[in-house]
Amino acid sequence: MKKATAMLLAALLASAGGLARAQAQPRANDDSAVDQAVKAKQAAEIRKGDPARWQQNDPTRQARLKTLQKEIGAAYAEAKNACRETASGERSACLKEARATYEQDMKNAPAQLDAAPEGSVQTTRTVQN
Repeated sequence: MKKATAMLLAALLASAGGLARAQAQPRANDDSAVDQAVKAKQAAEIRKGDPARWQQNDPTRQARLKTLQKEIGAAYAEAKNACRETASGERSACLKEARATYEQDMKNAPAQLDAAPEGSVQTTRTVQN
């Protein structure tokens, strides 16, 4: 009996060690696979800071609506990606809900602009002297 308990304990410790090693390995979605030239370019872009165009408000209602629709589309893309990571049995319902949210947001976009005439995203305008 003691020998069986010792063997079971050894097997549990071995599997726990394997689990710890698996968790310590880099994940597939980290940047360890990114080419060094790409990393250098990204670092240079980050040092430059945000482009000036990101700090300017959209001049017209139509431009604000286009930006809002683009943001809604980006949110929909993120939701779809999140749905793809769910269990296969839940994926269809998740995608259906994401699509319904997207359609409702697109339908309500003009009303959102009416509620916030300067746009829903607060921006900072850089004044050039």
